Amino acid sequence: MALGDEVFGYFIPTVNLMGVGASKEIGNQVKVLGGKKVLIVTDAYLGECGMADDIKKQVEEVAGAEVVIYAGAEPNPTDKNVGNGLKVFKDNNCDMIISLGGGSSHDCGKGIGIVATNGGNIRDYEGVDQSTKAMPPFIAVNTTAGTGSEMTRFCIITDTDRLVKMAIVDWRVTPNVAINDPLLMVGMPPALTAATGMDALTHAVEAYVSTAATPVTDSAALMAIKLISENLRNAVANGDNMVARDRMAYAEFLAGMAFNNASLGYVHAMAHQLGGFYNLPHGVCNAILLPHVCNFNLIACPQRFADVAVAMGENIEGLSVRAAADVAIEAIRTLSNDVGIPTGLTGLGVKEKDLKVMAENAMKDACSFTNPRVYVLDDVISLFKLAL
Repeated sequence: MALGDEVFGYFIPTVNLMGVGASKEIGNQVKVLGGKKVLIVTDAYLGECGMADDIKKQVEEVAGAEVVIYAGAEPNPTDKNVGNGLKVFKDNNCDMIISLGGGSSHDCGKGIGIVATNGGNIRDYEGVDQSTKAMPPFIAVNTTAGTGSEMTRFCIITDTDRLVKMAIVDWRVTPNVAINDPLLMVGMPPALTAATGMDALTHAVEAYVSTAATPVTDSAALMAIKLISENLRNAVANGDNMVARDRMAYAEFLAGMAFNNASLGYVHAMAHQLGGFYNLPHGVCNAILLPHVCNFNLIACPQRFADVAVAMGENIEGLSVRAAADVAIEAIRTLSNDVGIPTGLTGLGVKEKDLKVMAENAMKDACSFTNPRVYVLDDVISLFKLAL
């Protein structure tokens, strides 16, 4: 979608380790980066189930570093989670961060890292490239196949005063090392597998139709869509299916590559408000909103949506571009239904009285700027209503 006379950047971690057993390299990477006092940022479950302790032990034995665990990253991490983690970082004189988990852990860790070196409050960094100093050395160890946060320059933190998810888009919050080991993803329950997988699909689709898409991001987005369409159902049906888990790990990483550089659109701009207002699961919100926003965006780039249909394995032979685009949107709905995503927001507690303020905030969200169709306020409100 990008024009040839514009300049586009490409952002990605320096080191990316993928495949079964990749997590065994965490200690070596800590050693390479010179960490002496490491803070592991994770959530309560991973802090209790033993995974964080296993990583701690590996780092201590291989790198000879001291390790402290902060298991305070909540779903939809908040400014308070960041502040509490920053205190642990400073009180223990840490010099490195490992984030362990899904997007919540990674984003919380990024928030801690950016404030640790730049000072102030996490609110100071909302927007694009607001920091001036690099984070401490940062390793992101991923345990879900969805958010892509382990390798992106995006950090989403809820401002608890405004009930708004702040989009921090800053190349300095890109981790130094991203690790995707499908062995760490086997324990994901089916509902989480479904939600994170649909999150990855949303990343890929929104990146592909973004006004900032390039041939480089297109290649990653289309392959991600293909892999998700072929493997998400199997990963949900049987979490021990290592082929499906491995392919989904690659898919979410490819989707991350795509949106990290092409950005996103109104699905995410709107989903961020649902997360900030109601603390709802991000992947589920994306999945519910995706077909509605795609349908509204369709007239801006029908060929792009026809391409999505092909990537999802649909037969569009003999169809017009417009009809093929419709096939893509129906395929998205079918996949969402197959993996058990709720059909509407009402069942999640969303109230019509809140739609206007959420729509107003969505139009200010950084993700809205690269949406292929220009929206007015009534458009966003109407899409929220359709998704109820």
